[in-house]
Amino acid sequence: MALIQLIQLQSSILKYNKQCFQISSQRSTILRINAVSLNGQQLIQSGKVRPILPKEAGTAMEDEGYILLDIRPEWEREKACVSGSLHVPLFLKDMDNSPITLLKKWVHFGYIGAWTGQNFTMINDEFVKQVEQKIPDKDNAKVLVACGEGLRSLMAISKLHEGDYRNLAWLAGGFNRASDSDFPAVEGPEKLQYATIGGASYYFLQLLILLRAVGKES
Repeated sequence: MALIQLIQLQSSILKYNKQCFQISSQRSTILRINAVSLNGQQLIQSGKVRPILPKEAGTAMEDEGYILLDIRPEWEREKACVSGSLHVPLFLKDMDNSPITLLKKWVHFGYIGAWTGQNFTMINDEFVKQVEQKIPDKDNAKVLVACGEGLRSLMAISKLHEGDYRNLAWLAGGFNRASDSDFPAVEGPEKLQYATIGGASYYFLQLLILLRAVGKES
């Protein structure tokens, strides 16, 4: 009986240590992401990266030669994207189906995915290399980095600056703050400012738009 209890105790300890390791690993990942985003903010504050508002982006692209780099995942870009923009996703859909990852995906869906429609993602380790293939001139090319809300693009400009890109700009607030007239042409079935929204929140958005339209007519 004592032997069985000892085995059960050892099993419980192993499970606890495994859980602690997983939590520690998740916290380390979050800390690394926050550190990279903070570095992006510091680059902007120091003047090494130029912030550009969505309403100024079209002019910056047409008159100053900025290349718009869209770093959103593919499922957001499919809804709406700026014509002529380049696309290199910073995050990719996590295709791992190991038991631990499936559990993480289930938790993610319950807390975030069902409401926002966002997939469980992982960092694109080839991000800088893929940008280099599309924009090889690191010294002279002017690159305006953009995402949906302006947070992921902070990470992107930090990585690109570490990769020796020296003429970087950040779309302040992201596409979410864009208006219909900010960019010359937009492709896709949705408005650019709504492309990040998915899941249950998308249907609430459609209801609000409908109620607003009815209110204007009445």
